[in-house]
Amino acid sequence: MKDRKSRELHASSYELFIGALSILSILNLVLLLLPITDQLKQLILIVDVGLTVIFLIDFTLRFVSAPVKSRYFFRGGGWLDLIGSLPTLRIFRLFRVLRVGRLLRQYGLRNVIRELVGNPAQGGLLLAVFFAIVTLEFGSMFVLGVEQKAPDANILTGVEALWWGIVTMTTVGYGDYYPVTDPGRVAGAVTMLIGIGLIGTFTGYLANAFLSPRSSAGSASDADDPRAQLEVVRRQLDENAQQAADLQAKLRKILAML
Repeated sequence: MKDRKSRELHASSYELFIGALSILSILNLVLLLLPITDQLKQLILIVDVGLTVIFLIDFTLRFVSAPVKSRYFFRGGGWLDLIGSLPTLRIFRLFRVLRVGRLLRQYGLRNVIRELVGNPAQGGLLLAVFFAIVTLEFGSMFVLGVEQKAPDANILTGVEALWWGIVTMTTVGYGDYYPVTDPGRVAGAVTMLIGIGLIGTFTGYLANAFLSPRSSAGSASDADDPRAQLEVVRRQLDENAQQAADLQAKLRKILAML
């Protein structure tokens, strides 16, 4: 039973990422029920389309990698993952949150923390992606809310606000859409700063991904090289000899004091 759960569980950081996206999707469903403008609803629906694509990819990966596909689909909640990925059945994404929580709980909090600490690069990247999605959605919503009623405003629709958010986060700065109010400019500055940090995180992850295999290969080759092993032993002998000499010098000082 435990082995089956461990095979069903993906990386802890990935499971937390999917669970967080599911919570965000349910929050978007609640926002759509509130009395907000049609343009804000349009923006939320566009973001939800992106989340739908991510959930469909997640279901496909789980189904393909499942040791017994029928067990995953019927007994492992795969059919809930599938219907919860559909835009018209977003409420079923709540079961994604519950299933992720159940798997992580059975895996053990200590094991989850150990895995996150052991692979911080992947966890940092997924956290950056989630933070980018949240910043893009709510930053664009805020700018649209404060800009659409301002005179001389050029961000008037959900599509325009989302485009402005993408351009600002990536620090491209086309200048075709820009905030004209002070709150909108503050939101733009915050979005730019967050975008710079996220790009740095992504760049660091790529550097780690490319350099880690090379470093591992170098360490393995050094471990198999007899000359490298001899050099390690020689350095250890030199260090031991130096420590022995220091101890002898201290012993002479103590005897001299006596």
